[in-house]
Amino acid sequence: MSSSEGPARPRASTEIIVVTGDRYRIEGTPKEVERIIVDAARGSIMQLAWLVEAETGADLAVNPDHVVTLRAGS
Repeated sequence: MSSSEGPARPRASTEIIVVTGDRYRIEGTPKEVERIIVDAARGSIMQLAWLVEAETGADLAVNPDHVVTLRAGS
């Protein structure tokens, strides 16, 4: 018997922009990505926010103090 699940939905993504103007599309909703960045900012000195790029699946470490903008990806 086949699964009743439909086609896989694409994972939500969030765009972040850092002080240099570089833009990254990150896996996760804006609230999920915000939580990771805020947790890193509240962590030890120079703790990076570890994220996953949506297009490549590559790990990305971001200094939380350098994030300027978060917005839902398209």
